Amino acid sequence: MQFPESWLREYCNPELTTQELADLLTMSGMEVEELQPVAPPFTGIVVAEILTADQHPNADKLRVCTVAAGPFSKDGPLQIVCGAPNARAGIKIPLATVGAELPPGEDGKPFKIGKGKLRGVESFGMLCSARELRIADDHGGLLELPADAPVGTDIREYLNLDDTLFTLKLTPNLGHSLSVYGIAREVSALTGAPLKALTAEPVVPTLDDTVAVRVEATDLCGRFSGRIVRGIDTTAKTPQWMVDRLARCGQRPVSALVDISNYVMFETGQPSHIFDLDKIHGGLVVRWGREGESLKLLNGNTITVDGQVGVIADEHADGRQVVESLAGIMGGDATAVGDDTKNVYVEAAFWWPDAVAGRGRRYNFSTDAGHRYERGVDPAQTVARIERITQLILEICGGEATACGPVTDVQPNLPARSPVALRVERAAKVIGMPVTQGQCAEVFRRLGLAFTEAEGVLTVTPPSWRFDLEIEEDLIEEVIRVIGFDKLPLSAPLAPVSARVRPEAQRGGHALRRAVAALDYQETINFSFVEERWEAELAGNLEPIRLLNPIAAPLSVMRSSLLGSLVQVLRHNLARRATRVRVFELGRVFRRDASVQTSEQTVVGIDQPLKLAGLAWGPVEPLQWGARERAVDFFDVKADVEALLAPRVATFVAAEHPAMHPGRCARVELDGRTVGFVGELHPRWKQGYELPAGQGAPVLFELDVPALLARPVPAYQPVARQQAVNRDIALIVGEAAGHDAVIGSLLAADTGGLLRSARLFDVYRPAPGAAGFQPGERSLAIRLELLDDEAPLTDERSDAAVKAAIEAARQAVGARLRGE
Repeated sequence: MQFPESWLREYCNPELTTQELADLLTMSGMEVEELQPVAPPFTGIVVAEILTADQHPNADKLRVCTVAAGPFSKDGPLQIVCGAPNARAGIKIPLATVGAELPPGEDGKPFKIGKGKLRGVESFGMLCSARELRIADDHGGLLELPADAPVGTDIREYLNLDDTLFTLKLTPNLGHSLSVYGIAREVSALTGAPLKALTAEPVVPTLDDTVAVRVEATDLCGRFSGRIVRGIDTTAKTPQWMVDRLARCGQRPVSALVDISNYVMFETGQPSHIFDLDKIHGGLVVRWGREGESLKLLNGNTITVDGQVGVIADEHADGRQVVESLAGIMGGDATAVGDDTKNVYVEAAFWWPDAVAGRGRRYNFSTDAGHRYERGVDPAQTVARIERITQLILEICGGEATACGPVTDVQPNLPARSPVALRVERAAKVIGMPVTQGQCAEVFRRLGLAFTEAEGVLTVTPPSWRFDLEIEEDLIEEVIRVIGFDKLPLSAPLAPVSARVRPEAQRGGHALRRAVAALDYQETINFSFVEERWEAELAGNLEPIRLLNPIAAPLSVMRSSLLGSLVQVLRHNLARRATRVRVFELGRVFRRDASVQTSEQTVVGIDQPLKLAGLAWGPVEPLQWGARERAVDFFDVKADVEALLAPRVATFVAAEHPAMHPGRCARVELDGRTVGFVGELHPRWKQGYELPAGQGAPVLFELDVPALLARPVPAYQPVARQQAVNRDIALIVGEAAGHDAVIGSLLAADTGGLLRSARLFDVYRPAPGAAGFQPGERSLAIRLELLDDEAPLTDERSDAAVKAAIEAARQAVGARLRGE
């Protein structure tokens, strides 16, 4: 919200400096983001009048002007050489006199005006454009001033260029402050300075003409007011004072009617719309849109509406309804006013905030009107605002033939304001300092809130313009911000501190992050909102949780996997020529689950588990001399996963995952339960997401965080008193017998507890036709560790244990001892 200080002080002028006023607004919750002068410093520039403008004798594009500048030309008109195309006799313009200083240029130094000679003709000053004064970007010619501008007046004084622009950063609950008058009302309450009433004398109707309005959707529109004005001049020029105020609010002037509508919106906070009456074919119908209806907007875009968007439709005589406006957001091109418009229909309405919120963003644009309506606009003032707009239309665009109809006012569903009670004792407890009932009552009086009193309780009925007062805490906030946050005592809060002791068998999330970082991964933090394509392709989720109000069109669904975010991070880094990427993220994903019920931490029907995902791409190690460069592969990342789960031992089972290579993907299991997946990115997605074709595929993993946080408590075990015995065996097995199956069968053998471990240390695949091997067989060299804690192992006991293990492998996977 941007506005000039002078406009604010017109309604409420407290005895505060500009900086003090800015500090007061900030401390009251309306953060002043920026204070900016209307114009940079300059001196010696006055209002002047061109008396004559003759062609320069030596230059086609220059004119020799004689200029009257009041006291600055007491010895006669000044001679000025000027190249502006609009330099002509009779206009009033800014004149930089000899010795004047113009605003600093690109070098940061002010430009001083002196006597000069242009193509042989002397010049005693400089005629200025708006751009040269740095008050506008227009550099098409001299800045033409109104004909009644007093010659010789300092231009800073005449144009009020010592004014200051306030830019406020308002939170969504401050919809009542989205106008100059709304801010003035707050300043009056904060300082006690008088507030000038915003009144509009009713315009006496001289016509009986009205437009029939029918509100079919009362959950969309609570009040709809309008009036016909005939015989206006839409080519009339917007007054300079209005153009200046709009410009200082960041609004470019368009045409008189549009400027009037915008001016009243910035002044009062009430958006409005002006229809070309002759383009309305019947009555107006306010309703929700219908599937397939289209509308060309004032911005030139053609959109398709549906049942979630409110519209104003034109009801033709044959019963057809044609959409003419997007309710509360933007008008349509079909009924837009233009230079040939003679008759208009002025509309001001109250649209329910929930019915407007997010609708403009569905079509990738936002408007000042929608911004205000979705925060709440005063429903009690629509008629008064139409009277104000009518006054300005008659003043600026009116003539002898101008006539106005009566204001029609349809009120199908005005909001009811429920009383809110404030307990003084509760307020003091929340605020943290004593407050009295009298102080609370005084705050409410200054804010214009109607209330009743009982012992220790004040019951407030929120006014029509305050949509943010709904619970007791809202009133407590009003009390302390008006009293002043600077009045709060400088004392530390007192509260019992109870430590949350984490079980010894569980580590914290930060410890897990540090463990991943120790494996050379860097943490990333991404939006929980992702592209729908990621969900379908990388998570196999065809029915993701959709957002009603996405922050951007592509980020339209909630993620059920972290992998898509990491692939996007990889693409982002590759676009910046990264040669090695190792990233991870710990965050929540969102899935539909009918078994989930609402609680303090859950939402019904939505499961929100924590996941840890990682991605590695590029060389295993950074560039170095001590090892040959090698691209990261499945087994490198599998080792990282094993390290994160240690000391728990996971089982990796060949599996399939939508995001991963079907032959290079494994399911991670702990105690028979799936806790995640690890594997290479699918070649289809490597190509689809435009990853480098000549380099290896990224390897990803995604794991359940609870499984990673669980850490077994170390159990005491005495050091074995006996030495272990190692026996190496070579087993011949078929290719179908996997490593885990072979090792598992050995460890499951009945060896009386002597077999402690079995480790594969060599694989031999013979040439076709080799002696002792059948087609499709290989030899596995395995080291068995045998140990008895109590007694030394004899050869007989060791041989018996090894024989039992081999027999178990024979029964389980068809293994046989090599050489048999």
